[in-house]
Amino acid sequence: MSALLITLSATAAAAVLALPRAAERLQLSRAKHRSLTGHARMARRVAGLIPHYAYSERAFFRSDEPDEAVALRREAGFAGLSDRFRTRFARTRAETEAVRDGLSDLQFTGLYRVPFQYARHVRAHLGTGAFAASAAGVTVTDLDGNVFYDLAGSYGVNLFGVDFYRACLEEGATRVAALGPVLGPLHSVVSGNVARLKAISGLDEVSFHMSGTEAVMQAVRLARYHTGRRRIVRLCGAYHGWWGEVQPGIGNPVPTRDTLTLADMSERTLRVLATRRDVACVLVNPLQALHPNAGAPADSALVDSGRRASFDRAAYTKWLHDLRAVCSARGIVMILDEVFLGFRLARGGAQEYFGVRADMVTYGKTLGGGLPVGVLCGRADLMRRYRDDRPVDICFARGTFNAHPYVMGAMGAFLERLDTPAVAVLYADLDATWDGRARRLNALLADADLPVRVANMSTVWTVLYTKPSRYNWMLQFYLRAEGLALSWVGTGRLIFSLAYDDAAFDAVATRFVAAAQAMRSDGWWEGGAPSDKAIRRSILREVAAVRLGRLGTRLGLRAPDHD
Repeated sequence: MSALLITLSATAAAAVLALPRAAERLQLSRAKHRSLTGHARMARRVAGLIPHYAYSERAFFRSDEPDEAVALRREAGFAGLSDRFRTRFARTRAETEAVRDGLSDLQFTGLYRVPFQYARHVRAHLGTGAFAASAAGVTVTDLDGNVFYDLAGSYGVNLFGVDFYRACLEEGATRVAALGPVLGPLHSVVSGNVARLKAISGLDEVSFHMSGTEAVMQAVRLARYHTGRRRIVRLCGAYHGWWGEVQPGIGNPVPTRDTLTLADMSERTLRVLATRRDVACVLVNPLQALHPNAGAPADSALVDSGRRASFDRAAYTKWLHDLRAVCSARGIVMILDEVFLGFRLARGGAQEYFGVRADMVTYGKTLGGGLPVGVLCGRADLMRRYRDDRPVDICFARGTFNAHPYVMGAMGAFLERLDTPAVAVLYADLDATWDGRARRLNALLADADLPVRVANMSTVWTVLYTKPSRYNWMLQFYLRAEGLALSWVGTGRLIFSLAYDDAAFDAVATRFVAAAQAMRSDGWWEGGAPSDKAIRRSILREVAAVRLGRLGTRLGLRAPDHD
C-alpha cells in the first residue's frame, strides 16, 4: 500500500473516531442558554473587557440625553432626597462610614447597589447606612429611630417573622445551656432534629454543616464519590453558594472545567443528560422557576428595563418530573438545593410543593431557627462517606462547629414549631394570599399609571419595569425614603415574612406607590431612551470610547474621555 493510501486511511479513521466527540460537543453547545449567563467562560472574558468609568455630576443626570428641563427636575429631586437621607439617617450613616474601610463586605455591597457608572455620586449623597438597632414584628429600626417595613427578610432566613425566631433562639439556648458550647459530643436535641428532618425530606440520613454552601459542597462530593463520575451540571442562572465548582464565571477567579452550565427547562438539556456517561449530579435551585436562565436580579445590573420574571407552576413542575426521570434512568444524582427557598413554598419544601423526590436535598437559612446552618439529607447509599470493602477509601467531610449545641437547640425549637397549628394556619392558602397581594399592588400601580410591576413566587418578589429607562435603580432610594427596607440587591428581590397580615401589607403597598409617584415626579422616567436595545447600544458605545481613549492615552495620542 502506498504512503498516500496509508495517510488517507489514517486520516479517514481519525475523522470517523472524531465524529462522536464532535457530535457530543455540538449537542452540549446547543444545550447551553444563548445568554452570557449560559456561557461561564465567555462571561468572564467579557467582564474583563469592561473598564471602570464614572459619570461626572452633570452627566449623572443626563446619561439618557433628556430634555434639559427634565434633567433639572432630576437634579432638584436628587438634592431633596439627599437632604432627607442626610438628616434622617445621620447616625446610621456615620457609623457605617466609620467602619467601612475596615469591613470589606460593606465596601463590596456599597459599590454594587447601582450600576457602576453612577456608584460614586450615589455613595457620596445617598448613603443608606448598614446598621440597625432593633426589630419587632415586620419592622426594623435603625440607629436614628427610623422604623422601616422589612422587605429584606434577612436574605431568606426570616420566613415566620423576627419574633418567631427570637423565641426559637431563646428556647434553644435554654434547652442546651447545661452543655453550653462544648463541641464533639452531641446534645440530645440532635436526635429529634434528625427524626424530623428525615420525615420532612423523605430521605434516609442527615448531615449537619456550617452553611448552605458547605452542604452543597458535600452533596456534590458524595455524588462524585459514589458515581465515580467527575462532571456536575448546574442550570443557567442558578446560585448554589460561592464555592468555585458551582459558581463558574464572573465572581470566581478559578476556571472550572468539570462544571457544565446548561439551559433550564430545556429539552436539549434533557438530551445531553440522557446521552453522557460522565455526569455525577444535577443541581437544581427551584427559585429559578421565577426567572429561568437568568441570574439573580439586582439593581447593580439594572441598566435598562429588560428584567423579566414570571412563575408558571405547572410548567416548572413538568420540568422537574422530566428531569427526575432522566436522572433516574442514567444514574445521575438529582440534588435539590433548598438553602434559600426551603419551607417557603410548603412545610415539606419544594419536594412537597412540586411533587418530586430528589436523591439529596440541601437546607439552610431559616432551618437554623435564626442561627447559621447547612443541612444535607440524602439516600443512605449516597450519604455514606466510606466503603466497607476499602476502609481507606473515604469521602472526608467534618467541621468543628457542625451540630453546634446552640444551633441544634434553635433548630429543634424551629422544627417543633413547624408542626404546630399556628404555623399550619400560615401555610393555609399561601399561594392565594400572596398572589392576591401581588395582584393588588399591580392594580394600584396600573391605576396610578406608573411604569412598575411586581412578579412573585409566593413570598419572594421581584420588581419589573415597563418603560425603557436607565434610572430604574433609583427606585430603591425612594422606597427607603418611604420607610421600606430592602437588601443590598435593591428592588431585584423583596422577601416577605409570613408574619405580614393584610394591614401591614397594605401599608407597604401604599408606601410603594408613593415612592414610585415621587420618582416619576422627579423626572427619572422621562428620559430620551426610545428602547432597551437603544440603551444597551449607548452603553456599549461608552465602553468602547473609554477603552479607545485609554489606549490612546497610553500611546500618547489623546486624553481619556471619562474619569
